[in-house]
Amino acid sequence: MPLQPWMKLISVDDHLIEHPRVWQDRLPAKYREMGPRIVETPREGLAPVQSWRYEDRNYPYIGLNAVAGKRPEEYGLEPVRFDEMIPGCYDPKARIADMDIDGVEAMMCFPSFPRFCGTVFLEAQEKELALLCVQAYNDFVLDEWCAAAPGRLIPVVMLPLWDPQAAVQEIHRTAAKGAKAITFPDLPHALGLPSVHSDYWDPVLSAAEETGLPLCQHFGSGGERSIPQMAPDAPFAVMINLMGSNSMHATADWLFSPALHKHPRLKIGLSEGGIGWIPYIVGRADYVWRKHRYYQNINRDVVPSELFARHFHGCFIEDDFGVANRHVIGVDRITWECDYPHSDSFWPASRKRAAEAFADVPDDEVHRMVELNARRFYQLPAADAAPTAGQGRAPA
Repeated sequence: MPLQPWMKLISVDDHLIEHPRVWQDRLPAKYREMGPRIVETPREGLAPVQSWRYEDRNYPYIGLNAVAGKRPEEYGLEPVRFDEMIPGCYDPKARIADMDIDGVEAMMCFPSFPRFCGTVFLEAQEKELALLCVQAYNDFVLDEWCAAAPGRLIPVVMLPLWDPQAAVQEIHRTAAKGAKAITFPDLPHALGLPSVHSDYWDPVLSAAEETGLPLCQHFGSGGERSIPQMAPDAPFAVMINLMGSNSMHATADWLFSPALHKHPRLKIGLSEGGIGWIPYIVGRADYVWRKHRYYQNINRDVVPSELFARHFHGCFIEDDFGVANRHVIGVDRITWECDYPHSDSFWPASRKRAAEAFADVPDDEVHRMVELNARRFYQLPAADAAPTAGQGRAPA
């Protein structure tokens, strides 16, 4: 069956490129020289390279694979100037126009310069400034980026990961301003932080429960130590191919931790991890639990697959195996993503590719996976009544 024109695609994993004034417009004057700012480095015969400078460190890439609009033959890891990207990468009004071209109703955008969950600020020397930078980013997302198109740009906020009490305050502050999700490291211990098996995160997880904000664990948000280890001479394609392994590791951590038993209303989104691996790792977890729970320091009463169904959802860009096995995963645990403006995105043909992926799936299941599940997980308002065929934002 085709993807019906009245179905509104909600993408739960996309990215924004912060414009040069995000922090300079929001930090106190005494911190602006140390705060994130764009600097230019001359290069012979070409326009200067633009990069971020924060405290006393340079961050050489501004675009984080922002290659939307280019052919695969033109892909590289990074643009080095804002004028090498299409405006939808950093301009919310241009982003909405690009979403309309793509037939996408709404997007949830992760950060770029601070990394997917703000670990640039975790590494900072001056933690008072770092906290202000986290708050400035969140205010940018809530007051500028998402305010440009309420309901279509979904705000996900970051936390001061080094201070659980400050993180709790930031969850409540941003939830009151309309935040819908929290970006959270997929493997905190890989960042030198306590793991989800500890009680370090309990106040944060309780605040997430109280506000109903899911923790979104983006692939690679645990830093370099969390990504799959490759041979030194292996192509980057090996790492790209193994992206789902981070989500597998993170899921296993949660399923055998005490956290989900202490926080029964916690919601966890596995961002950009795919879904095809879920039946295996959840089934394997059940087997391990049945065979080994009596001598391990793990819960003996609740089977891991029950925890997964209660707490988790995954998302996919292209995962035909996962779609074919959607009933094993759970149709209500699956969401869709676009990944604009990265190289995995199909922009400007995301809706066309989604229609191909769901060609043999009943309408009611498609509707849940592309729209209704995301509305439920992220507390998004119900859509207007379904228009008749040919209406709505879906391109012909």
